[in-house]
Amino acid sequence: MPRFHVDVPLAAAEDVALPPAAARHVQVLRLQPGDAIVVFDGRGGEWTARVRRIGRSDVHVDVLRHEAADRELPVAVTLAVGMPANERMDALVEKAAELGVAAIQPLVCERSVLRLSGERAERRRAHWQAVAIAASEQCGRTRVAEVRPVRELASWLSQAPAADGRWLLSPDATTPIAALALPRSVQLLSGPEGGLTDDEARRAEVAGFIAVGLGARTLRADTAPLAALAHVALR
Repeated sequence: MPRFHVDVPLAAAEDVALPPAAARHVQVLRLQPGDAIVVFDGRGGEWTARVRRIGRSDVHVDVLRHEAADRELPVAVTLAVGMPANERMDALVEKAAELGVAAIQPLVCERSVLRLSGERAERRRAHWQAVAIAASEQCGRTRVAEVRPVRELASWLSQAPAADGRWLLSPDATTPIAALALPRSVQLLSGPEGGLTDDEARRAEVAGFIAVGLGARTLRADTAPLAALAHVALR
């Protein structure tokens, strides 16, 4: 059954106008009045609904019944990642959302190829947020990963929210990620292409991050955080 994220609080009601983004998706799929859909607002659970009428640019539905579905990870994971270049960040956001990440913090590091700031950074953040929404619609999540504004690594380290665990993904780490107990919340810090500099790694450790490894192979900047996230999800 098609699923759509609705960025307004939902309740059982007749003749509800879908927001423009969801309405466009209904039209692209060529759904018809009477077709059943699922809608969710990111506050938990999902709603069964039925298409009531389709206009030129608007779609109205009857919101019928709430289902208390919970498909989230028991660990709230924030992925703080030195943004990989080209389309790799799009794929990283999509797969991280599918794997259950709670939030994604894009970072600019000393070795970053992709360097964003100002209006350009906000446009990319909005694009990545749309990617996360689409991933949640596809995979069955009832919440949407938050893509936070782009930050410089040093600035983020000095102001990062509290977490029960802070893990720095490092190919030089002697502690395997599998050796750590899972906390209720964890920040996963991963560098860009070329990794973090020694100075950045030291700053992360001063901020309370523990260096952890993912095995004998050196993984790409867009592979390592997904491997760590998959490890958390499967545990």
